[in-house]
Amino acid sequence: MIDVAAGSVLHAGSVADNCLLRNEWVCPLYVTTRSEQILAALQQHVAILLVTLAVSVLLALPLAVLAHRTAWVRGFVLGASTVVYTIPSLAMFSLLLPVIGFSARTVVVALVLYSLTVLVRGLVAGLDAVPGEAVDAAVGMGYGRWRLLREVQLPLALPTAFAGLRIAAVSTVALTTIGFLFDSGGLGNLVNQGLTSYFKAEVLTATVLCVVLAVLVDLLLVGLRRWLTPWRRGVAA
Repeated sequence: MIDVAAGSVLHAGSVADNCLLRNEWVCPLYVTTRSEQILAALQQHVAILLVTLAVSVLLALPLAVLAHRTAWVRGFVLGASTVVYTIPSLAMFSLLLPVIGFSARTVVVALVLYSLTVLVRGLVAGLDAVPGEAVDAAVGMGYGRWRLLREVQLPLALPTAFAGLRIAAVSTVALTTIGFLFDSGGLGNLVNQGLTSYFKAEVLTATVLCVVLAVLVDLLLVGLRRWLTPWRRGVAA
């Protein structure tokens, strides 16, 4: 059965001219009558995405620096993150449920764990790729360890790090939909509702919005990377 926002919508026209009654995949009437619900789901999706990326970056940076400088830390961090990444998303949420409880935090923690694998590897690869001549020159000019990291190594590692960030961001947009299990899946909530009731317009609209959101986030990160690395603006994304 198709759940509509108001009974008047069903009687706005005959089956011949009402895409909701015909249960069509493409239905502008669904978007106009459910705009508040769609916007709320989109806002939740974006909020979870932003929190996940912010926490992931804050955790990935020190882990990557330690992994870059210490061999045993590198092996442990990269190995542990790889193991975490192999855990199916549904299993991950189930494992976190007894620890964190039934809330949006469970979704965020799971997404952060997945993102860390990509972000840490990208940062480590970027730091490893910093030319030794640049490091030697900075040390020769009296740069200390932290100034060297802040002003030389991290800026030069940004292009590679952003490649990992883009992958993590797009993956997070997709994986957030699984959060419907905790009523915190953003657009995934709509997809689940639509599949349960076989409401085609709801499924398609939420799916398209997920794809559009992923593309927009990726484009924003490309723009941010170009702004932060002006010396590479002539290099293809």
